[in-house]
Amino acid sequence: MLYCSCPDDIVVSDIDCCVVGTGFVEWAQNEIAVVPDFHKRILFSDEAHFLLNGYVNKQNCRIWSEANPQVNIETPLHPEKLTVWCALWAGGIIGPYFFKNDEGHNVTVNGDRYRAMITNFFIPELNNHDVQELWFQQDGATCHTARVPQSIY
Repeated sequence: MLYCSCPDDIVVSDIDCCVVGTGFVEWAQNEIAVVPDFHKRILFSDEAHFLLNGYVNKQNCRIWSEANPQVNIETPLHPEKLTVWCALWAGGIIGPYFFKNDEGHNVTVNGDRYRAMITNFFIPELNNHDVQELWFQQDGATCHTARVPQSIY
């Protein structure tokens, strides 16, 4: 069984994606009290973009200095990138999945492509594991919240 929802007392959007807060922590503690291995039943998933020109996005990298270091980093406007999806849980890793079109070219993720990945890759991969009950976690990215992928939950 695959769940994609949260308890009623947690702030949720119209598509049942959890917002982490104290309510979530209390809910998780209650679940663990009832099912001690509950934490082993959570599958965390996400996508990442890799720029193929070698540039590493260091948006969280800061340069601290007494004076303005006058650092300029030039990057191409639209470099080719690869989007990769992966899921991690106590049973192992599912993926990676590389988003490509029918011609094999790298593509970005949208609702249709995300649903195709879930339907054609993730669920068959999950069926290769002995899974009785699992909580599938994903963030609120647009490709997850579009109507197309929501129809499979």
